[in-house]
Amino acid sequence: MARRERNRMDELSGAEYLASIYGTEKDKVNCSFYFKIGACRHGEKCSRTHNIPSFSQTVLLKNMYHSPIINTQLAEAYSKLHSANALMLKSGEEAEIEQRYFEEFFEEVFTELDSKYGRIEEMNICDNIGGHMIGNVYVKFYDEEDAEACVKGLENRWFNGEPIYAELSPVTDFREACCRQYELGDCSKGAFCNFMHLKPISRELRRRLYGSRARTPDRFGKTQPRRDREWEHDDRTERDGGSNRRRSRSPRARRH
Repeated sequence: MARRERNRMDELSGAEYLASIYGTEKDKVNCSFYFKIGACRHGEKCSRTHNIPSFSQTVLLKNMYHSPIINTQLAEAYSKLHSANALMLKSGEEAEIEQRYFEEFFEEVFTELDSKYGRIEEMNICDNIGGHMIGNVYVKFYDEEDAEACVKGLENRWFNGEPIYAELSPVTDFREACCRQYELGDCSKGAFCNFMHLKPISRELRRRLYGSRARTPDRFGKTQPRRDREWEHDDRTERDGGSNRRRSRSPRARRH
């Protein structure tokens, strides 16, 4: 097997070889974690390039979800436990409050983006608590044009009193981005794992959001975002002659 692999590589040109290893651990230039997960724990200190795609179906809303229960000061304790055990540390009432809050957030964001920018194929929210992944919301649209419109439309917008940081993400296959151990119920790295631990929604909510992709004005009329968490525009941009709160997306490749 190894010999066949070497022979195959020998037959490739330099450009073909680089293309074949792009985004893999063999790629010494581009960050494989950023390519698979859309986030890297090394951040700007990473020795490899984080290539923000020019086109993608997926939008990343960085650190947008904030759990009303989890205190990041408890991160050390949580890191020693996989999600199922960590949930047991909370009372049944706290777990219920958190899930209800999470599903209200999920439905509000899904409905807002799906109605304004285009049909959403899937939306996922990380349950990890590492700084580069906590509260990350990944929204995959059916069309790349809708994803681009979403990023542009969320410029200078705020949610629940905080600015929204949106950018196109290289992640399109969430099966590759997810932690296999977590899906089996026992991740040895806990909530600090660098692969996605996706927070599940109830079957009822899934049916309500994904059950029918044929949207109607009447349905949107009945599903308005909650008014206690406002989607706002940042008027300071025009007043200050620019906004410093949004992270630059240019150049496309971040070299560290």
